[in-house]
Amino acid sequence: MVSSKLSVTMTKSKFGRLPVHRACLKGLGLGKINQTVEVLNTPENRGMIKKVSYMLRVEEK
Repeated sequence: MVSSKLSVTMTKSKFGRLPVHRACLKGLGLGKINQTVEVLNTPENRGMIKKVSYMLRVEEK
């Protein structure tokens, strides 16, 4: 089974955000504005992306 990947880019600063939102960004591997990472399309990653969706740009790979 081939799992697809998501390209996730952080578009807003993490400063001044809730600790839970900052933890989601860290869990996704994001730390800087305009940083892009590729993550697997799993329910766990989708949940973190949904929680901080106002700060991210997501593209299907």
